[in-house]
Amino acid sequence: MTNDDAAAQNVVFVVMDTVRKDHLSVYGYDRPTTPGLERFAEEATVFEQAVSPAPWTLPVHASLFTGMYPSEHGASQENPYLEGATTLAQTLSAAGYDTACYSSNAWITPYTHLTDGFDDQDNFFEVMPGDFLSGPMAKAWKTMNDNESLRKVADKLVSLGNVAHEYLASGDGADSKTPQVIDQTIEFIDDSDGPYFSFINLMDAHLPYHPPKEYRKEFAPNVDSTKVCQNSKEYNCGARDISEKEWGAIQGLYDAEIRHIDDQLQRLFSWLKENDEWDDTMVVVCADHGELHGEHDLYGHEFCIYDPLVNVPLMVKHPEMDPGVSDEQVELIDLYHTVLDHTGVSGSNSTRPLEEARSLLNADYRAFAEDVPGDGECAFVEYYRPVVELKQLEEKAKRANITLDENSRFYSRMRAARRPDAKYIRNERIEDEFYKLDDDPGELNDVTGDGTEEEVELEAALSAFEETVGGEWKEVSDDDVLGDMSDDAKDRLQDLGYID
Repeated sequence: MTNDDAAAQNVVFVVMDTVRKDHLSVYGYDRPTTPGLERFAEEATVFEQAVSPAPWTLPVHASLFTGMYPSEHGASQENPYLEGATTLAQTLSAAGYDTACYSSNAWITPYTHLTDGFDDQDNFFEVMPGDFLSGPMAKAWKTMNDNESLRKVADKLVSLGNVAHEYLASGDGADSKTPQVIDQTIEFIDDSDGPYFSFINLMDAHLPYHPPKEYRKEFAPNVDSTKVCQNSKEYNCGARDISEKEWGAIQGLYDAEIRHIDDQLQRLFSWLKENDEWDDTMVVVCADHGELHGEHDLYGHEFCIYDPLVNVPLMVKHPEMDPGVSDEQVELIDLYHTVLDHTGVSGSNSTRPLEEARSLLNADYRAFAEDVPGDGECAFVEYYRPVVELKQLEEKAKRANITLDENSRFYSRMRAARRPDAKYIRNERIEDEFYKLDDDPGELNDVTGDGTEEEVELEAALSAFEETVGGEWKEVSDDDVLGDMSDDAKDRLQDLGYID
């Protein structure tokens, strides 16, 4: 248990994985998915315009832990580990913090280095232990990616998280480790001498959806979760159609998963209140990205950077922040600086020291001392080649005798500059896109080329970002690097069925 002096600097940071904003009742959704977060919102600032730097877990968490954009920290499926950067946990640990990370997300493990700096971590991964993920598999994957290519073998290294969820998770909520995550978080805080930084990622809303029976009964009555389409690649490649009725069933299961998250968060929050850990502790609740359920003919969170994926929920409870709804656009990467600001740790020796203009606690938030792309009005999103998902998509298409167009969004890397009123998307293999979000929030009417003032401003901001931050997209070759791999790594990949 923390002492009173340290309590004001404590941090509880929650990521609800794959949770889209418009399915939360706290954001106006018409189903009661988040009654607990509605109560939390009475004490927190609720951000309507929070933007994630990427549409999937690994680069987003690397940004949360470094304050860098994806192209700066380099963690993507083209390079699936964070290297050469001081993490937030490392900085806080060096400053005397007790730090812990609990999650059932297979990307947040020692092998990606996202858990570097945490005094305690557990990924609750029911298929392979975290120690293994930091051993032979890490060495094999690193060997392949350090060879300046992503080649045939790396393409076969499907995400451990997706493997577990698609093939090994059973029904009845067996894939959810959220109760254990909450239990261990409570134990960590209770044992901490403080101050502490507690980070958790909750995976319930990630495919496949197998919610606990009590929530399935409320949100998806008479729905058999094993009968609906739980494989997004089958739909995305055109091998499987989904009817309106089936989409309704899928969304019901998804809502039930969110309701389970909400229930478990309230268990954690109630414990914090009952044990005098609440009033002065900074509590952050956000999603790393959202999910598509048929919008733009896509399912899941791959192959695009539309708003249902990157305009995410964000709620922050802090003694110095007024409760209420904020329409100001904020970037998730700025939470790194907000935590440093709250803890009083400058991070002067870290890769990215505290930048006060990026702290939500600063009265001059986003009032940068020097010019930045978009003058601080823009948020930026980056999406690199989705190697794992693309390989799975190709396999599903091949089995259905479908040929994928390589000049399509499936093979395209993407970047965007976004303001609440408009968004410009740069695509690698397809035409750029521009949407006026104030008139077209669903991003249905691409008005690229109209030459409006908004389009000119956002394209210029994105170009400036690419010059100063993003850099060029490099070609990825398909060279086979098995010859450079150790025998141990080859044996491990063969055991897992990735190579013959």
